Amino acid sequence: MPVLTKRAFLAGIAATPCFARATKAASPVFAPEPGAWVRYQVSTTLNLEPPKTLAQAWVPLPSVTSAAWVKPLGNDWQGEGFTAREVDVNGAKMLHVTWPAGTAAPAITVRSRFASRSRAVDWSKPANVPPLSAAERQFYLDATDYIPVTGEIQQLSDQITAGATDERAKVAAIYNWVVCNTYRDHKVLGCGTGNVAAMLKFADFGGKCADLNGLFVGLVRAAGIPARDIYGVRVAPSAFGYQSLGLKTTNATKAQHCRAEVFLSGYGWVAMDPADVRKVMLDEPPGNLPLSNPKVEAVRQALFGGWEGNYMPYNHVNDVVLPGGGGRSLPFLMYPQAQIDGVWLDSLAPQTVKYGIQAVTL
Repeated sequence: MPVLTKRAFLAGIAATPCFARATKAASPVFAPEPGAWVRYQVSTTLNLEPPKTLAQAWVPLPSVTSAAWVKPLGNDWQGEGFTAREVDVNGAKMLHVTWPAGTAAPAITVRSRFASRSRAVDWSKPANVPPLSAAERQFYLDATDYIPVTGEIQQLSDQITAGATDERAKVAAIYNWVVCNTYRDHKVLGCGTGNVAAMLKFADFGGKCADLNGLFVGLVRAAGIPARDIYGVRVAPSAFGYQSLGLKTTNATKAQHCRAEVFLSGYGWVAMDPADVRKVMLDEPPGNLPLSNPKVEAVRQALFGGWEGNYMPYNHVNDVVLPGGGGRSLPFLMYPQAQIDGVWLDSLAPQTVKYGIQAVTL
């Protein structure tokens, strides 16, 4: 049996037929629409071990503002014995906190308030949306440390979009390809690393939301269309009863989620989330749903151009350098980060970085 080269393998999966659609109306309905604004408060509480010299933490703050769907309403924090300041790193806002030597129990609670509502593009009504500036457009077309836009990903994007005649058709082809050819991997910690370069290197398209939506963003950028990830946290149940797409309680400690947007002429920034389609397939009861399942089909259609408003976006920044962190760079900032006496703690290990997130409706 001949061994396929990786290029031939990628070409083969790019040409693989996608999936059969559901044969009946999707039930339950999943159809987010812009409606009333809802106000939320998200509280992040962080507890660290006593430092011998210095303890530091970086807590992400909501940084995304859009008149159409999200409005940050301010932050405050409580605790004793620390120094804290809000900083902005290329659009990623965070609270940088320090505790000096001798602090017996380093702790802080950061509260963020915001308002949001659901999104859904009306494809029948393109508008006279101002284009991105040349600098913005280039920024959202460029590669990041983990998301390439040339080489293998360019070849794959070209193969996926072959025959597509406009931007929307190209994005639709990439969206459907990601839905059909990736998989959600429960073994991956947190939201994944977003290391698209490694996914391409090993031709393994599994992971969590930062991986799958990162791949989507890279493929769209490689097609010449501006795109970006959005890093945030779910803050409420799904209004449509999907257990996998919302909180079951007010505990949002493990509810971080990466979404995506693309910029299309006549529509502006449009919501996308192919990774959540794969999440529904794997996690929505009873589990392991096929692509043709009506629940999956309803979500697949709606998340091409929309999403629910039960979500607080932190930022859409990659390659974040933490101020005061000695040059440490993160692929994205979605979890509290901490350092004690110069030693970095694992933000995905609760025994080292002890934090909790609570989300309530105001």
